[in-house]
Amino acid sequence: MNQLSEDIILIERSLRGEQQAFKLLYQKYKQSLFMVCLRYAKDKMTAQDYLQEAFISIFKKLNYFDPAKGVFESWAKRITINACLMHIRQQSLYTISMQGEIDVESNDANALSDLGLQEMLRMVQQLPQGYKTIFNMYVIDGYSHKEIASELNISINTSKTQLKKARTALQKKILDNQQSYRMTHG
Repeated sequence: MNQLSEDIILIERSLRGEQQAFKLLYQKYKQSLFMVCLRYAKDKMTAQDYLQEAFISIFKKLNYFDPAKGVFESWAKRITINACLMHIRQQSLYTISMQGEIDVESNDANALSDLGLQEMLRMVQQLPQGYKTIFNMYVIDGYSHKEIASELNISINTSKTQLKKARTALQKKILDNQQSYRMTHG
């Protein structure tokens, strides 16, 4: 049985009220959806809150899933992103940071390749909430600037500016990390 067929069966069973089927869906997708939440959250506890809200939304909207339009995981990921954004808006954490722009020039292509996934995630989590949100939406989740502007109620130019600042800040963090590594490991 392929993944799509298995998901459809679990969804149908969940819609009939079988809690075990929804639990299996949860177990199957909790890790990948948690990683989405972690990118938007300031820490693991917040990401767990986002994940819980996401699964509540997924359960409530399960009858709207249409396998003809795509796979369950993509549909659930979109709901998870929306749950994260809703939390950010509700908690008034989303404020566009207008910090001064950091000018960093680098031709060192090895800086990024020296980083592990965990280190890169830590750096993204350290970005101001506005930078982090727009970076995740554009770079990781594939939203356009128009979609970001609509979701966050900001202008397209603000989205573009915040993405540029996020990339610049990340580049600086990567270079700082590389310099620190060189100093400690000679």
